[in-house]
Amino acid sequence: MRVVVIIGLSWLLLSCAMGPDYQRPQTDVEDRFRMGDGQPDLPALANLPWWELLRDAQLQQLIRTALAENKDLQRAVATVEEFRARALVARSDYFPGITVSGSAPAGRKANFLFPGFASPFNYYLLGNLAWEIDLWGRVRRLNEAARAELFSKEENRRAVTIQLVSAVAEAYFNLLQFDVQLDIAKRTLQSWEESVRIAQARLRQGMTSKLDADQFEAERANAAARTAELQRQMVQAENHLSVLLGRRPFPITRGHSLDEQVVPPEVPAGLPSELLQRRPDLLVAEQQLAAATARIGAAKAERFPRITLTGLLGVAHPELSLIFSDPSSFGVFGAAVATPLLNAQVLGFQQEAVEAQSRQAVAQYQQAVLTAFREVEDALIAVQTTRTQSESQQQQVTALQSALKLAELRYKGGLANYLDVLVARRSLFESELALTSTRRLLLASVVQLYKALGGGWSPDTPSAEEKKG
Repeated sequence: MRVVVIIGLSWLLLSCAMGPDYQRPQTDVEDRFRMGDGQPDLPALANLPWWELLRDAQLQQLIRTALAENKDLQRAVATVEEFRARALVARSDYFPGITVSGSAPAGRKANFLFPGFASPFNYYLLGNLAWEIDLWGRVRRLNEAARAELFSKEENRRAVTIQLVSAVAEAYFNLLQFDVQLDIAKRTLQSWEESVRIAQARLRQGMTSKLDADQFEAERANAAARTAELQRQMVQAENHLSVLLGRRPFPITRGHSLDEQVVPPEVPAGLPSELLQRRPDLLVAEQQLAAATARIGAAKAERFPRITLTGLLGVAHPELSLIFSDPSSFGVFGAAVATPLLNAQVLGFQQEAVEAQSRQAVAQYQQAVLTAFREVEDALIAVQTTRTQSESQQQQVTALQSALKLAELRYKGGLANYLDVLVARRSLFESELALTSTRRLLLASVVQLYKALGGGWSPDTPSAEEKKG
């Protein structure tokens, strides 16, 4: 009856754990994003699954390969499994711990049931029981900390997943950019080679100067150098993407070209308050803060006496065949109290250290919130401006293409000098490269906004092909 009363009181006291209960820190959140579209009530871009945002079938296949084989994601998954096991270990402290030991004769050596006391029995089996009565909530707070750590690792896995999806998409868009720029560089190189051939012929006929021919040759060499540079960047981009896929470097198959990629006409950011619930890195920081808060209670409980129920059950007998008979069994129950005395000051310092860690976690969470809002605003302004920039650069390319045709006709007809052609072709070359970079930046900005908003990928969400299957 005494044991039952003590156990009942201990369970009642579990609701009175020491230390503060976790509460999310206050954060100033506006009604809309600064660079938002003025319609915060629209569903956020992050609600879309990634396969609806990234419609290139080849890119979708690359992302699925990365999700299955990427090593960083596999490590994040294994980390979740580790902390799930740690949480189960912490939970086991709620229950009694039992150890069993036994003995059989070994020559003429004496057997001992208890250290320091000789035993007349040759055979015995002992079961030791120990159960801490969680009067001050130490075990409860440690379990809260373990669960918060597990939740943080699960959110970190989601963060790694979103980061992986966006990284694969951006690396793929980089490849498409290099493909287009390499094609531009090769076409420009062929044009300069034709110009060099014409200039050399006119030089032999005395119709132009050596200076003109050297200028054309210099521009041809520059185009050749840019072509080689783009080839290097393209192969390195393939190698980078291969590692994201969890494989050794290999050639990457392309799907749609850069110009054929679909850009959403609208990219609503949604409500800023949703960001705190969606972004996994914010949830990671919040769970780490919750764990640090729970450890304060555990540190405070360490400064108070621990009460442990102990027991000893066993059977013993000189004859092995009679070891499990009724007269051979015995048992002892009791309670133990451990009170910190000489180390009380050390425990106080440990509590101060844990409280300082909690304040660090608060600052880390608040900084993560600020960083999250900055990344969303940066991505929003990037999407808005790169769309306009791309349209303007397209107009510039069209105008320069027309100017180059006129300059070439005038040069061949002897109505203009080499400088007109040189300037027109150089300007067109740089303008076409810049337009390609801006188109890639527009696609990457949409992906970055998707990532900054917390993404719409869920490990339990099937793909479109999986739904059909």
